[in-house]
Amino acid sequence: MSNYPGRWWHRIDDGRIQCDLCPRDCRLHEGQRGACFVRQREGDAIVLTTYGRSSGFCIDPIEKKPLNHFYPGSSVFSFGTAGCNLVCKFCQNWDISKSREMDTLMDAASPTAIAETAAKTDCKSVAFTYNDPVIFAEYAMDTADACHALGIKTVAVTAGYIGVEARREFYAKMDAANVDLKGFTDEFYVKLCGAHLQPVLDTLVYLRRETDVWFEITTLLIPGKNDSSAELEAMCAWIARELGTDVPLHFTAFHPDYKMTDIARTPTATLTRARDIALRAGLRYVYTGNVHDRSGGTTPCAGCGKPVVIRDWHEILSYDLTGEGRCRHCDAQLPGRFDDFVGQKGLRRVPVRLAINARA
Repeated sequence: MSNYPGRWWHRIDDGRIQCDLCPRDCRLHEGQRGACFVRQREGDAIVLTTYGRSSGFCIDPIEKKPLNHFYPGSSVFSFGTAGCNLVCKFCQNWDISKSREMDTLMDAASPTAIAETAAKTDCKSVAFTYNDPVIFAEYAMDTADACHALGIKTVAVTAGYIGVEARREFYAKMDAANVDLKGFTDEFYVKLCGAHLQPVLDTLVYLRRETDVWFEITTLLIPGKNDSSAELEAMCAWIARELGTDVPLHFTAFHPDYKMTDIARTPTATLTRARDIALRAGLRYVYTGNVHDRSGGTTPCAGCGKPVVIRDWHEILSYDLTGEGRCRHCDAQLPGRFDDFVGQKGLRRVPVRLAINARA
């Protein structure tokens, strides 16, 4: 597909065009691309160069996003494009998000085709993931409209680094989000992500106070970088105070990758310590990820305290909630979005090749 007209930009006095999609405020001369690499000045406008083009399509369990309170056990149709507006040195999807080669975008599909394929493959939702959907917002939003027309939910897996106006329009199309809160100091964001902390906090507060989007938070714990008890205590206290104690928080394990191959994998004990800190701060739903940890994968009832969903990694081992998300033991309501649970559709990522490139 050809370059697509971008939103969220304005001309500035020196003749450049400023992209207003995210807090980077890239100012571009003719032909220049923004830091994300996929938004480019073309004439007197900004265009999205990856509209309708994907780095691949897969069917995943929703728990892989990770979302534990958004239709547990359901399948999600996942895709991403290329590029990113952060420059995380520890990126776990760097081959996609850091790509500067458009020929990595092997698959093409229109928003309608994606929605129809998700429906045909019995996916409850479509996730914009692998790289940050903020930078392909127009494509994601059009796909969300097509999904909603067919009763398919939409999920953004994102770092939450987005401008104020774009944030309002983008999240108006989303049913759920998992937001990466990568650390809790501006120093961490500046040195390791090439960004700032405050815009991410602003996104989280916006989601909580101004929208009905169901969201969960993920923090990848990197040994020696963002895993100190003091930083985790400050972060969890902020979440409890500003977002409430019902927002699920996932602590996931780092593995050496991209530009941080000299740091060891996150010990399981670090995830357990972080989870204990969060629980002591009053957060009710705290999970560990990328490890086998049945305790860290269990969802307790806020009413009676009994386990209502027991997981091992992404696998649901037992499920004691009604279709409305009520505890079968005491009838207390679990926060989240739920439906009748009929078992998990599948635990393995299933790549999908779409033969639908030309469809509108």
